[in-house]
Amino acid sequence: MAKKTTRKKTTKKAPAKAPTPATKRDNPWAHRDKKTAESLTNLAEGVVKSALSGREPKIDVPTRAGSNTKWNKSRGILQMGPATNTRQLFNLGQARTFMQTLLHSDGIGDLIAQGKTSSLRGMFYKGLHTIQGTKEKTFDDQTESDKVLEDLEVTLGALREELHVFAKKRGTMVGNITVIDSGDEINCRRMGSGGYAIPSICEPEVIQFKDVHADFILHVEKDTVWQRFNEDRFWETHNCILTEGSGQPTRGVRRMLHRLHKEHNLPVICLLDCDPWGHYIYSVIKQGSISLAFESERLAIPDAKFLGIRAKDYEACDLSDDVQIALNDRDTTRAKQIMEYPWFKDHKGWQREIKKMMSNGFKMEVESLITKDISYVTETYVPERLAAEDWLS
Repeated sequence: MAKKTTRKKTTKKAPAKAPTPATKRDNPWAHRDKKTAESLTNLAEGVVKSALSGREPKIDVPTRAGSNTKWNKSRGILQMGPATNTRQLFNLGQARTFMQTLLHSDGIGDLIAQGKTSSLRGMFYKGLHTIQGTKEKTFDDQTESDKVLEDLEVTLGALREELHVFAKKRGTMVGNITVIDSGDEINCRRMGSGGYAIPSICEPEVIQFKDVHADFILHVEKDTVWQRFNEDRFWETHNCILTEGSGQPTRGVRRMLHRLHKEHNLPVICLLDCDPWGHYIYSVIKQGSISLAFESERLAIPDAKFLGIRAKDYEACDLSDDVQIALNDRDTTRAKQIMEYPWFKDHKGWQREIKKMMSNGFKMEVESLITKDISYVTETYVPERLAAEDWLS
């Protein structure tokens, strides 16, 4: 008789649970997303209500210009005033920008709903198309698109990060600090020659700090100078955090500096070129900028110091004629404008500094110190200035 075979009883697996949408489970911006989405809805409803009631649809946008920017002397920052510009649908001079504003609003709404982000470049292409029945495109270039996105920030009362839009990474950091970036722990003491790339979004929901044992932050203007300081391990021997902004620092870099200064009481000391553009970079780090005055509260560092390079250094450091870069008409005009900034106008030290540069007739880059020695800036110039507290503020 054939042997009876028994089949192994199998247990039916329960169907896998659908993953929880990021917007509900993992999104650190969930509470901010709700507020931004409500602001977008209110903007859209205002336009719809006007149209349905027979009134011309319009949008009021805060004015981002020098005329609507005020310097708060007691707080040491630039702040935006109350003036607004009205964008009307039936005004030929405003209809295009009105349409672009709604177009980007819709794109931002999509990003929030999907729990995703996009770059400034991505938003340009997301809204780019040829208007039906014409040869006209919605945006001529990215600059036009970026301006509308900045207008939306102030109109909605939201940060660019809350619009789910980020900018290109530009800026580097190394030193005595550990960064938690989107859950990943990054020890900035062990970043080799490349350093940690400072991201566009540096809000507490994304970036946290750990093991901060530095005494100060040294911010240099360019990567070429940063490389010298990193190679010479300046941050290690002088117990600091070393950052660079690749010229005019991005919002991400400025936000990182601001948070470290505010949350960990780290002085911010700047090593920038001796020219009107280096002076302007310092001004932006210290007081904020006109175009982003609405963000000064989270970007400006009124206590930031300007260590150098200074107009007096040509003689004080016995530099050669080779380092001189003649001031042109554009440089001179810009220097005179900066002298009139209210935070520089009443500052005797800054008035002397800019006048000395103009009387010299030339500007200098930090790299000019290399003519003394390849490591003169890291081993002599900066250490001596720090010890003497020889800086402008």
